[in-house]
Amino acid sequence: MSVDESWLAGVEKETGENARQPPPPPLTSDKSGFDSSTGIYHTLHQLGEDFQIPTRHDLDTCRYVLSQFPHPDHAESKIALIDAYSNRQVTYAQLHRSIRALAAGLYHCLGVQKGDMVFVVSPNSILYPTICLAIFSIGAILSPANPINTESEITKQILDSGAKLIISAPEEQDKLKRSGVPILLTTRTSDQNNSLSIEELIECCDPVEFPRVKLTQSDTAAILYSSGTTGISKGVILTHANFISIMTLLKWSVYATSSQNDVFLCFIPIFHIYGLAFFGLGLFCAGITTVLMQKFDFQAMLDAVQAHKVNNIPAVPPVILALVKYANKINCDLSSLRRVGSGAAPLSKELNEEFRKRFPWVELRQGYGLTESCAAATFYVSNEHAKARSGSCGRLVPSFSAKIVDIETGLALPPCREGEVWLKSPTIMKGYLRNKEATDSTLDSDGWLRTGDLGYFDEDGFLYIVDRIKELIKHNGYQVAPAELEAILLNHPHVLDAAVIPVEDEEAGQIPMAYVVRATGSELNEEQVIRFVASQVAPYKKVRRVSFITAIPKSAAGKILRKELVTLSQQEVFSKL
Repeated sequence: MSVDESWLAGVEKETGENARQPPPPPLTSDKSGFDSSTGIYHTLHQLGEDFQIPTRHDLDTCRYVLSQFPHPDHAESKIALIDAYSNRQVTYAQLHRSIRALAAGLYHCLGVQKGDMVFVVSPNSILYPTICLAIFSIGAILSPANPINTESEITKQILDSGAKLIISAPEEQDKLKRSGVPILLTTRTSDQNNSLSIEELIECCDPVEFPRVKLTQSDTAAILYSSGTTGISKGVILTHANFISIMTLLKWSVYATSSQNDVFLCFIPIFHIYGLAFFGLGLFCAGITTVLMQKFDFQAMLDAVQAHKVNNIPAVPPVILALVKYANKINCDLSSLRRVGSGAAPLSKELNEEFRKRFPWVELRQGYGLTESCAAATFYVSNEHAKARSGSCGRLVPSFSAKIVDIETGLALPPCREGEVWLKSPTIMKGYLRNKEATDSTLDSDGWLRTGDLGYFDEDGFLYIVDRIKELIKHNGYQVAPAELEAILLNHPHVLDAAVIPVEDEEAGQIPMAYVVRATGSELNEEQVIRFVASQVAPYKKVRRVSFITAIPKSAAGKILRKELVTLSQQEVFSKL
């Protein structure tokens, strides 16, 4: 069966004729984009005519993605996905047919309806994008989960989301049986008890039977759970409009910085908004080829770059740190690599500059976004700007506005003044699932998202994130940013990784404590670490305690799980009593 060319052409016509260019920002003499009359920073980038955000109401995520696929004649040969381990390849035409066939199977065979919650527990696979887009196409709601979560964590998320169906990798099904929710496995197994798998549904269902469900951009598309690094994990409600907006922006960013012939490497988990927005949806809108890894492995990543001539790696700071630390031991040919992106967690100025020294031919560009903003906010278009402003995460992407709000007075601040970052754009979430209190405290009545991040814009409109406000250490009335101390610690030649947390103190309120991963064979001690940091910071920022650990606990996106370290520090204190 060939790709349904007439159906795709119809969607292209809908999105093109009904698209609207966002209005340009108000004229301002401030090159930062700051409007002093409103306290708002406006984007300095504008979308061209080919990258307009569609506003047609009766449009959904899947139809938009399929409308951006290569022309049917080209789709039969253009590679969409490559499995890094098996080298199995999927063309855009095959991907299109799989999405339609699975949608038909879910709708007609399993009775999944509009508004039903479908819970997905699986590591990355070349089936994952098909699963996501098929769920979107029938109006069901996607709720992906981290497969390494415990049974109790997953059960809580299933109950909170109200899942009607679970799609699971075979190795994860034992965690799910107690939920009582029907389970559909991703792949065949020998003990499947005659039940269908995703693979078999795709094989046995006719793409022609693709259901025509009436959807709108305002319908809920997905519930993604925040990482919960500083509090209880919350279900973030994202609509089809949110995803259509982010895909348009990602397509714009790819065309602005890359080539359609580029090869991207994916080890970012697709259950995370960073992975879902980029690799589950966005790159398909630019006709990109993606090499997909099931999970991150440093050597396997290097091998994949060499074997598939990878040009682009959207990454996270721990991966960039590993590249820097082991640069002299890398035997693979990385000459094809042109760009490395960093997101999901702050990348220090020091690590940024060290990476450029080690890999001078590779462009390193940091971006900033949240689950609540559908992974978007700021980005670097120019590598020269990125090189000149190490530590910044770029300028506001098109369609975004921002405020920097004083955390004490609530006043909007001009450039070079620190405050809480507020964001506004078509990608901002609808709210938190069944949590009005959290929604009201995060979204104001005008739609501004309070990010909880402390930052500032410089005089040229580049954003700098200092730290999470909730993670700031309050020492004798001063605010100490853990990220600043962590950046210093990572510069020590005997430190492989580090994290800084607050520890309660009767006299000072809180003191900074460092958890350090020593290099192999190192005899680095607590006093040496304390002196090293003290020589580079003001007295109130000094690290007061140090504990050595084998690994820093981090989320799948690379964020430090400070809650776990705080708990560990309390246990250490208790054990000494």
